[in-house]
Amino acid sequence: MKLRPYFLYLYVGFLGFVSLQGQEETLLWSAGETPFLKIRAAAEEPPVLPSLHLYATQGSENHTGAAVVICPGGGYGGLAIDHEGHQPAQWFNEQGVSAFVLHYRLGSQGYHYPTQLADVQRAIRFVRGRAEQFGIDPDRIAVMGFSAGGHLASMAATLYDRSVYEAQDEIDEVSARPDFAILCYPVISMDPAITHGGSRKNLLGPERVDDENLAADLSSEKNVTAETPPTFLFQTNADTAVPAENAVRFYLALRENGVPAEIHSYQDGPHGVGLYRGDPVLGTWSGLLSNWLRANSFFAPPQPSVPVKGNVTLDGEPVSWGVLAFHPEDENLPVTSVRVRRGKFAATEEVGPVPGPATLSFEGSIWEATSNPGDKAVSLKSLSPGNPSPIEVEVKAEMEPLQLDFSSK
Repeated sequence: MKLRPYFLYLYVGFLGFVSLQGQEETLLWSAGETPFLKIRAAAEEPPVLPSLHLYATQGSENHTGAAVVICPGGGYGGLAIDHEGHQPAQWFNEQGVSAFVLHYRLGSQGYHYPTQLADVQRAIRFVRGRAEQFGIDPDRIAVMGFSAGGHLASMAATLYDRSVYEAQDEIDEVSARPDFAILCYPVISMDPAITHGGSRKNLLGPERVDDENLAADLSSEKNVTAETPPTFLFQTNADTAVPAENAVRFYLALRENGVPAEIHSYQDGPHGVGLYRGDPVLGTWSGLLSNWLRANSFFAPPQPSVPVKGNVTLDGEPVSWGVLAFHPEDENLPVTSVRVRRGKFAATEEVGPVPGPATLSFEGSIWEATSNPGDKAVSLKSLSPGNPSPIEVEVKAEMEPLQLDFSSK
């Protein structure tokens, strides 16, 4: 008997992983278990089944064990799966991070809230539930979203414990809370004053688009708590499609609840730029994200830190003002910077560097003490410009105070 496309699709769903144009894909649920499933009127047309496209790094030399679920934007009416899915996934792969691009269901397909929240919760649970299979640390899973996908990611970060569908298997018993959130020019609020109208309509549906109670309930800035994961936000001031007030409101809610957060709002740049690495200004945002992820122990498991202290001179004078940075040999570990003031520096165990081999870099000045116009701030990775040898230290508990004597010549 010849299988119709619909039944063939159901059969493939039970196989788990399939190949799609060279890219590995897996359905979030098998067709018979997918919540909110709508059978299309045309018998020959398969139902819309949410899926993950896998960009795993297990087995690669730079594999870090970290993972990210990426939610492309598209106003909840489409999916910008290239520049807000495939390209960011490749960018993460370059840094040893396994990426999973979520193809969630859309308002244009007749799917409205809570379907999208169910899809992203299942995606995070899938990655965490299959962590051993992919060589992933279940405590280092991020969710990332662009535009309307940013709203979906913000719901994942704030409504992770909201029960919106019945558990189908053991994966649905796993936590849906992401450990980090990355929100790129995100739709955050359903407030008509600042929201993206198309996203609101597609998410709520035509029959509920004017339901202000539901809109308020899905305005993510109102759902932030102290348990919301650390969050990175990227926005442009020139964005008129999704005004910066969305990201700012979420950031302020994070601050109010004591959640670690970082926000970058560029002056120029249209909505929907993706990585935009060809732009010498706006394209720097992904580098800032990488720095933030490293500082927050995403690329490597959190390490204990140790206290350090010491003295720093420049050209024989105590450094008036400067900064000393500890760069671990393992580049996936966070860099720790310590302020130098009046020739001394100290960092407590809570904010000190991680143990292990490290190199030091220094930037500082003695002008405040000397008032000599010739004394300028210097930046050094060795004890003097003429000495190419890096400054190597072994960071460990109960270190002796460091004595660092730099020369500007």
